[in-house]
Amino acid sequence: MGILNSLFGKGPNIKEALEKGGQIVDVRSQGEFQGGNTPNSLNIPLNNLESKLSQFENMQKPIILCCASGNRSGQAERFLKSKNIDCLNGGSWTNVNNQL
Repeated sequence: MGILNSLFGKGPNIKEALEKGGQIVDVRSQGEFQGGNTPNSLNIPLNNLESKLSQFENMQKPIILCCASGNRSGQAERFLKSKNIDCLNGGSWTNVNNQL
């Protein structure tokens, strides 16, 4: 989710995704995650995505990805979509919190 999208309110509808049974996944490092996170979110750091692919395949969909700024979650979104996994970039974890 780019800065322009967040400024003009064109980001993903996180509440709607959660109402469909979605799962929030924070792709920050474990240390960052422990410093603050979205309630009921899972922490799977970006550099572990490929090795955890089967976990993503078995997760409730859509998967709402978040990180510190939206950059790493954007990378995660591109990777997971290339593997045909239903996901969206929620941007920063604080943005996700604000939409709950």
